[in-house]
Amino acid sequence: MIKIYGIKNCDSVKKALKFFKEHQLEYELFDFKTKPLPCSKIDEWLQKTDINTLFNSRSTTYRNLKLKELNLSDEDKKEWLCKENLLIKRPVVEFDEKLLVGFKEEEYKRIFL
Repeated sequence: MIKIYGIKNCDSVKKALKFFKEHQLEYELFDFKTKPLPCSKIDEWLQKTDINTLFNSRSTTYRNLKLKELNLSDEDKKEWLCKENLLIKRPVVEFDEKLLVGFKEEEYKRIFL
């Protein structure tokens, strides 16, 4: 089963959901705007990708929290991801022990079709 982590109103998440619907691929959406993501899941992801791939330093949340001024270490970024899930680059897709971060249509086609 394909598991998608993100928020429903995010443009990248919408593109991913549309891709899966158009290709009749079953998926499950975990909306972390309605349910907090456990820090253990972030730890699990960091075994498969690096913090800078997962941490969205271009988000509105990042700017609103003025995190650029704090010059965050990797450990600081991880702590922020745990307490502020909206800093996670979206969508995060789990499938067959793989982890995809962000929506890249060509990559999705290569992996899922």
